[in-house]
Amino acid sequence: MLVATEHTGRRINMSESKKRIVSGMRPTGKLHIGHYMGVLRNWLSFQDEYDCYFFIADWHALTTKYDQTKDLKQNILDVALDWIASGIDPERSTIYLQSLVPETAELHILLSMITPQNWVERDPTLKDMVKILRGNLDESEKDQDISGIVSYGLLGYPVLMSADIMTFNASVVPVGQDQLAHLEFTRDVVRRFNHIYKTEYFNEPMPKLTQTPLLKGIDGQKMGKSFNNDIKISDSEEETAKKIMRAITDRSRIKRTDPGHPDECEVVCPYFEIFADEETVKTQRKNCEEAIWGCADCKKQLAVIMNDYFRDVRTKRKELEQNLDYVHSVIRGGSEKARETSIKILKDIKEIMQLY
Repeated sequence: MLVATEHTGRRINMSESKKRIVSGMRPTGKLHIGHYMGVLRNWLSFQDEYDCYFFIADWHALTTKYDQTKDLKQNILDVALDWIASGIDPERSTIYLQSLVPETAELHILLSMITPQNWVERDPTLKDMVKILRGNLDESEKDQDISGIVSYGLLGYPVLMSADIMTFNASVVPVGQDQLAHLEFTRDVVRRFNHIYKTEYFNEPMPKLTQTPLLKGIDGQKMGKSFNNDIKISDSEEETAKKIMRAITDRSRIKRTDPGHPDECEVVCPYFEIFADEETVKTQRKNCEEAIWGCADCKKQLAVIMNDYFRDVRTKRKELEQNLDYVHSVIRGGSEKARETSIKILKDIKEIMQLY
């Protein structure tokens, strides 16, 4: 597709064989199975259909954890290990580190000049990030006005998020239903840029709605590293089994001989439905309802199923841990490739804006 700009009159070639998709993840350490089922499985399915750019968002991590950088390098490496082990293929997808593509930061500055302040202040992305920041406070601090510790970087988070997408002029962004408002902010910025500079250069990125199975932590609450209720992709079989044995089941089932209620089971039965085949799920429900299996029996069987499900991923990750030079080369090589694309796009943007 050739796009003409009114300011320059030049026709910019925007042809591409595949639509480009961009998505990222903050490096907070080893990923858990919620990340795998909710994000990585979707990414795997995109690799042949789209021109995929997947980034490790280390700048985004700094917006709320700017004073907690001690483990950042290791966290970045852990994310890359989990991605590649899970099947994100560096030959089919571009894996890059956000901070190694400085064009994103430059575009962030340019977009910040045209983005109204009230857009940022009412954006749900920023509100979510403030909640995270408040969650990091001590109990004694949570009632205080935190406006004094909301950094300039955090305030600009929605614009940086838009820059992540627009740096590669992505056509598609994978989101859950609850993230549509976040993406709409970027679409607003795109429309404003195109209107101000009388161009059609930027795509309005379309949402790629993803179906995310509800995967609670072993305590029945939202799964998260900070809650100590997660099962990590990289956990050993023994660690996985121990965690599953602590999982919440049917709270109304008091004795082993009491009939179970699979639909009231908070964690174990839902895990069966996600990780087991249809016949195994039927057997488990029947054995639970007829008290043939107690909750401990269900948990032991689930541990076997989940360990089998993640065995290949974990084996691959252990192999990668013995070849970290390769993992670092993937990050560096992907970032260099991402820069090649971003440099071309930023050059077009500057020309459209008539910058020197």
